[in-house]
Amino acid sequence: MNVKLKKILALTLSLVMACSLCLTACGGQEEPPESSETAVNVNYGISNAWDSLMPYYSVSGSNYSRIIYDKIYDRLAYVQADGTCLPRGADSWESADDGYAILFRLNQKAAFHDGTPVTAQHWADTIALVTDPACEVYGRTFLSGLVGTDDTGAAVAGEKLGAEVVDEYTLKLTFKTPVIPNEFLVDYNREIYVLPTHLLAEIPAAELMTNEFWLSPIGSGPCKFVSELAGSSLVLEANENYQLGAPGFDTLTITVMDKANLLTALIAGDLDYYAFGGSVSEENRPIAEEAGFTVLEGTVPATFYELMLNNESISDAKTRQAIDLALDKELLCLQSAGSMGFVTDTSILPGTPYSGPAPENTYDLQAAKDRLAESSYAGETLTLACTSARASLAALIQQNLNEVGFNVEIETVDSSTMFAGMYDGTYDMAVASHTPTTLPLWFTASRFTQDNNLFRVADLSYYTQILDMIQMETVEEARIALVDEFEAYLAQEVPFVPLWFYYSLHVESKTVTGIDYPSSSYCNENIWEWVKT
Repeated sequence: MNVKLKKILALTLSLVMACSLCLTACGGQEEPPESSETAVNVNYGISNAWDSLMPYYSVSGSNYSRIIYDKIYDRLAYVQADGTCLPRGADSWESADDGYAILFRLNQKAAFHDGTPVTAQHWADTIALVTDPACEVYGRTFLSGLVGTDDTGAAVAGEKLGAEVVDEYTLKLTFKTPVIPNEFLVDYNREIYVLPTHLLAEIPAAELMTNEFWLSPIGSGPCKFVSELAGSSLVLEANENYQLGAPGFDTLTITVMDKANLLTALIAGDLDYYAFGGSVSEENRPIAEEAGFTVLEGTVPATFYELMLNNESISDAKTRQAIDLALDKELLCLQSAGSMGFVTDTSILPGTPYSGPAPENTYDLQAAKDRLAESSYAGETLTLACTSARASLAALIQQNLNEVGFNVEIETVDSSTMFAGMYDGTYDMAVASHTPTTLPLWFTASRFTQDNNLFRVADLSYYTQILDMIQMETVEEARIALVDEFEAYLAQEVPFVPLWFYYSLHVESKTVTGIDYPSSSYCNENIWEWVKT
């Protein structure tokens, strides 16, 4: 560039700057936009990554994915820790058709992030889409109770689907058997999300799950999608038009980090809050309190621990019984949950009409050895999968089983890989935890179906028969008797090993107010009531 040209450019730049300053001084130009540095951001930690941003395409079906969907997409209700259901996408609900249907009166202020109102048609179209056999969703069995679906939750050709529009803001769900509205929501609310079907109409059902739309999804939840670094971080922004109120922050940055680092990051100020409910171990409680945090004790068991078993590779019931007898649940529970946990021999939540006598520790070393000697186990190596956060727990389980005569190899993986590996038979065992509800079949009803045979049971006929009988029974005494029969069968077959229930400890955030900590156990958070101070 020659000198003359440089002078011309410099003069032009000076004139532009001078004009800009003059316009600003004279009020002829708008004030510059507020700096992004002043935006209020909530830093949110989570110990496992979501496996998809499409809410019906989570291979793991894990709570870590559900807690993300809860923010981008809307649900019918908000479920509290004690099972109470509050309005969310629906203002109210009521039983109809002698208990065979539920009418949902939808919130008329609800809208998708593109501004389109959410109507009953969107809810009905969502269910029609998810039940479409050509749509390759995961785990749609939660819809198998609807009229017009088969046992897998897929729509049956030629039959009317039990999801229909009564009017613009009234959705009617019709079931094969009588359903209590509150029980339906407690059981399935975290599975059902409304999709922007007006934007998905041109996408073939067979291609929907993997369409690029889900790389930048649009929902109707309290937060809008901004960006994602798959498996690592997710940035959302507050939905200022959310029907229950706008969250009291601008952005929400969700970061995946090792579970052991969550409390440290909170104390250091790198996090404002972490899922689920800011829970902390009893061992780390003094650390949080010494750092000036308030620790709340849960009043309802928030977590159920189990040892998942592959009933295909461990096909002999006596082998599975030996595994159950070999585990010192008291020791395992104490190591993992301290005084906040208690052992169990069932998945049924204590204190309900369906819970039996107080469970005892089934640990019996000699009985385990005797049962193993009677079994078909021939010394083969069994793989035990766990997440890194449960490596020490898995090591104790390995030690218990080795003492009896099992050969066990531990494989540490992420949560999604673990569940996928159990589903496809890669692993023989895995340590998992789940969020319990007050319903007797909250755990078992969805795990012994053709579509979600998670424990790889060869013959599901008894399971499906007894589960159907329990779900159809409306007389409580008769239902309790059927549940007792089912529990006795589970104790004999041991398709999985119940370990313990756990009451959570919640660390209160110092920077975010309005958090309903215990209700995060239902994979929903009242984020519209959060305010960062």
